[in-house]
Amino acid sequence: MKAALKAKFLAGENVFAHAPLGYKRDPDNRNGIVIDEETRWIVEKIFDLAAHGAGAARIVRILMSEGIPTPGYINYMRYGTFSHIYEGHEEKAGVWTEKQVKKILTNEVYIGNSIHYRQVGISYKNKKRVRQPPEEWMRVENTHEPIISKDVFDQVQKQIASRRRMQRDKTTQIFAGLLKCADCGRSMSFATNRYQGREYKYYNCGSYKEYGKHGSCTSHYIRYKYLYSYVLARIQHWCRQVQQNEEQTLEHLLKAGDKERAATAKKQTSDLKKAEKRRAEVDRAFVKLYEDWAAERITEYNFNMLSQKYQTEQEELEEKIHTLKTDMNTVKETAENAEKWIELIKKVGYPKELNAELLNTLIEKILIHEAAKDEFGTRNQDIEIIYRFVGKID
Repeated sequence: MKAALKAKFLAGENVFAHAPLGYKRDPDNRNGIVIDEETRWIVEKIFDLAAHGAGAARIVRILMSEGIPTPGYINYMRYGTFSHIYEGHEEKAGVWTEKQVKKILTNEVYIGNSIHYRQVGISYKNKKRVRQPPEEWMRVENTHEPIISKDVFDQVQKQIASRRRMQRDKTTQIFAGLLKCADCGRSMSFATNRYQGREYKYYNCGSYKEYGKHGSCTSHYIRYKYLYSYVLARIQHWCRQVQQNEEQTLEHLLKAGDKERAATAKKQTSDLKKAEKRRAEVDRAFVKLYEDWAAERITEYNFNMLSQKYQTEQEELEEKIHTLKTDMNTVKETAENAEKWIELIKKVGYPKELNAELLNTLIEKILIHEAAKDEFGTRNQDIEIIYRFVGKID
């Protein structure tokens, strides 16, 4: 029975009582699903809100304020199911929960995949079902037409993973998930410090925070207020440019994009070669270290200390190489992408302050470089803003 079920899953078929929101049962295949044109827009709206920085709670408020029906109510109206909930209680038609929204946002069915064995029975005697770890799920890709693109889905997963945590002063880290170290690629780490009774907020490279001077990266320290002021000023600049001359701004974006893509491709290729060369060097050094330890040419204490150092650098190099290869495979921006970004700029108007939703709407990531002092002792620090759709244009 299990083998037959697994074969059915591998063939792209499903076993379900109700199709997920946005889909309906395939009239030509009772174990298949096809897009439901009447409800797909609800799924697209939820992902669009999430991609623009809205959390589950905010999405719920929007759905309820607009009276958008829940999946359960849609099934009740179509098939009469869940009548014990909705019959005589029409006011429940649009009562969404955060759990429903989160389930939709993390469901790979919307990128065309089918996931099986999320839960399994304990035994044939005990009907209780337990949730399995993700590595034990069965994933079958491209079993049906997707509603959401893989790029949008992945972006939403990253935002969920780096969901902004509430601070003690009840504010949020609005830059969470966006700030990256320009050298090692790790996320920047938020922290606070007190000096002479005043609190200072700042960011450090996540690798430096974890390993300090013994790691392979430096501090990349930047004060929150300076970062905030710079990013707000750049967003206001582009809002002003679009308002004054949209056509000229579009032309500038296309030219800047071509130049930037060429420069970025050259730098990424160079960085990838350096990272791969260093990885090979570390691998060889690790092998020699082991040989020296086995031959008792170094102590076990030194072996453990150095091996930890090499392992840390290996992990960082692997992450950097993976990031570089992913970025290099990204589809080149087009005129359509530039137009999309201008539409986003027009929607935000001329913001007077920053918030998480605004940042996630316009920005893909922000690279923080290490600061350096010039000949006069002035501290200078580069901040690269990589905008959605158009990349680096400043």
